[in-house]
Amino acid sequence: MNSRNSGNYRNPCLTMHQPWASLLVHGIKRIEGRSWPAPIRGRLWIHAASKVPDEATIKAMEGFYREIYALNGICNLKFPEHYPVSRLLGCVEVVGCVRCEELTCWEEVPVGVRLEGQTDFCWLCEQPQKLLVPFEMRGYQGVYNLERKIYEAAIRGLVPVESPLPVKFPLPDPQDSFSLKPGAISVHITESKANEMEKSASLSAAIAAARAAATQFSKKIHNTQTINNIDNKNITKTDQLERKTSEEDETVTSERSQGYDKQGLGSISKEPRTRADYRGLSTIHNGPNQHLGTSSKKVTWVVRGMKPA
Repeated sequence: MNSRNSGNYRNPCLTMHQPWASLLVHGIKRIEGRSWPAPIRGRLWIHAASKVPDEATIKAMEGFYREIYALNGICNLKFPEHYPVSRLLGCVEVVGCVRCEELTCWEEVPVGVRLEGQTDFCWLCEQPQKLLVPFEMRGYQGVYNLERKIYEAAIRGLVPVESPLPVKFPLPDPQDSFSLKPGAISVHITESKANEMEKSASLSAAIAAARAAATQFSKKIHNTQTINNIDNKNITKTDQLERKTSEEDETVTSERSQGYDKQGLGSISKEPRTRADYRGLSTIHNGPNQHLGTSSKKVTWVVRGMKPA
């Protein structure tokens, strides 16, 4: 198994798409949603993928966070000025991981944080730090180890980020860093609380827009990967066909050469050949309207050896 994803994490890093990556590093986003539970606790480096976000996606996500922060009385959010791609941006501290239904009912955290839970597993993030100068690097799937030389340079360039609403997620067992895990929070919700979440039309619209943006973005990535896979398969097939054609050409050329040797060049050259005859032989494999290839040059070389002295 590749050591980058071996599970023996020394300096774990996660590649995320924009604008979600910068929103997390700038302390606006506090929950990282995934379809799988967080395999680590502690510092997690955040890397922005190469896909450039469109304006509609950025607008939808910024609108979503304006709405959920307003629930806690914060109305003047300062969003990142830029959303750089293919860059190491900074890091956060992963303190736990719970299921979405646990987070949405967790009364010990602000209501805005509870609404961030939109996926199966919610990674709980604290203490964001950003790099003064983001590092250009390539990313990988899943959680992987940051290269040593990149880590040593990045650790010196970190600065704390002042989150609009700092959150401290309480651990069930302060002595156990993995105690905040799926199933650790008791789920209790009443019908009145459920209805309370549905009162604001603007909030509902913002949540729907954020979900749509994430879904559309995932579809674009999937379609791009599918097209790339098809292109790669077509290239492979083309290469195989070209190699097969080249091998067949070389085989035919070899057989023709052997035939000339058996008959003897002298007996063949007794019959004078016209220029058209030679031209016909030299285009046996390429056709009359194609350029000479490597195999045709071999045939031409044999034919030239047959010319009368």
